[in-house]
Amino acid sequence: MGFYTEQVVPRIVNVACGMKTAAPLRQRVCEGLSGTVVEIGFGSGHNVPFYPEAVAGVDAVEPSSVAWELAGKRIKASGVPVRRAGLDGQSLPFEDGSFDAALSTWTLCTIPDAAAALREVRRVLEPGGELHFVEHGLAPEADDNVRRWQRRLDPLEQRIFGGCHLTRPIVDLLTTAGFKVMELDVFYEKGAPKVMGADSLGVALSP
Repeated sequence: MGFYTEQVVPRIVNVACGMKTAAPLRQRVCEGLSGTVVEIGFGSGHNVPFYPEAVAGVDAVEPSSVAWELAGKRIKASGVPVRRAGLDGQSLPFEDGSFDAALSTWTLCTIPDAAAALREVRRVLEPGGELHFVEHGLAPEADDNVRRWQRRLDPLEQRIFGGCHLTRPIVDLLTTAGFKVMELDVFYEKGAPKVMGADSLGVALSP
């Protein structure tokens, strides 16, 4: 799985995450970002075109060198400075209170210990800092059939997409890590199967 995970998965994710249907969601989640921003799971930089002018700079946390290379053109075309500053969202190489805001888009599904990553994000945010997020995860409680299929397909999803989980409870993870969810929209992503497209988009505050 080494070659597949390191060389193939980043290219699959680059195509999947670059679909036009995701662009409006990226624009929404980036709205209101300002100052210094840490982005975990930077990937191949699909959020870069949507950074507001108020963003002074972005420290990108991304383990894949292939994904970082694929992001090159987007970074060069951006008016916002972006640097690769970390490899592991579970252990961020920054001092406490280093950032005004944080950004995470379809990332918490893949990080092995999502709870640890969120604790790290809270640590490096200044008090009152915002985490802007859009994540797919466990379907709403009312959709028991979707949840059943998510649990059945989760092992296959992890093998094909580099450890991606379908069943993580995004809001619960945020609140357990100490964030206060200020804005939240839960919906099924257009054009995606429900088992893979149960999205939560919003803003969470680090008290």
